[in-house]
Amino acid sequence: MTAPRNITNLALIGFMGTGKTTIGRLLALHLEYDFLDTDHCIESAAGKSIPEIFNQAGEAQFRDLEKKLVCELSKRQRTVIATGGGLPCHGDNLELIRQHAYVVCLWASPETIYERVRHNTHRPLLQHPDPLGRIRELLALREPYYRQADLLVSSEGRPSREVVQHILHEFLNRKSQGG
Repeated sequence: MTAPRNITNLALIGFMGTGKTTIGRLLALHLEYDFLDTDHCIESAAGKSIPEIFNQAGEAQFRDLEKKLVCELSKRQRTVIATGGGLPCHGDNLELIRQHAYVVCLWASPETIYERVRHNTHRPLLQHPDPLGRIRELLALREPYYRQADLLVSSEGRPSREVVQHILHEFLNRKSQGG
């Protein structure tokens, strides 16, 4: 039996480059909620950038920092949370977030993601000889987790305001129904 959900937040999950931060900031503005980016919180707490954490301590240490933050998020209310792309795929992170947040997955094709992030040097998982192939591989691994979101929304070829309006409609409708 699934534990009852007390939805007080909205969380955005999805692969890097799908627009979680951009859409999240706009949603927070419309809802008059706080905005929180988990990657920025981790960098702030660690005093290091994510690439530095990966290089110096490894991905496992980064995932431990993510897990600690996920546990703290349940204390938040009226917050739009933009998660790191891998966060919902590790341990029970997704289930913990679902307890207090309406979860929206932003989706885009591997090609669109690659075009959006290919010039970013701060993406440790793309430091690979075939970054597009790596995106396809990671998307395939993460898709089962992403599909567990309350709402899946394509951010591909759509203006941000359209994506925001779609999410707002679904989120506010869900809240008005008491869940």
